[in-house]
Amino acid sequence: MSEQQDFNQTVIEEFRANGGRVGGRLDGVDLVLVTHTGARTGRALTTPLGHVVDGDDLVVVAANRGSATHPSWYHNMVANPDVTVEVGSATYQAKAIVATGDERARLWDRIAALKPFLLDFQDKAGPREIPLVVLRRA
Repeated sequence: MSEQQDFNQTVIEEFRANGGRVGGRLDGVDLVLVTHTGARTGRALTTPLGHVVDGDDLVVVAANRGSATHPSWYHNMVANPDVTVEVGSATYQAKAIVATGDERARLWDRIAALKPFLLDFQDKAGPREIPLVVLRRA
């Protein structure tokens, strides 16, 4: 396993053991676990992600720390949008929908105001527009 995979596994275990709460550098971060299907492998993968609540939906940001490429979980959710969401101690099925147009603009303005570091990530990403993925309960 890579260092990132090891870190994610530790976060997943702590999240599940503590009803959605984790400590350390993620203490106080609104986290969600999303189980998605690998686009190439077909394997179930679980990824801890920060989120913002938008009405009944959760929104996750495919910032990839400002990389020039999208994170692998984003590609997986585009290829296979049926996901399982764990938030707090609740688990439910959802559809991952990439926000576009006016919806994306509205969400980006709101999320960037709450998490201004994302503006730096967008600058670092260059021409890549950071996708916003809406997790809508199925």
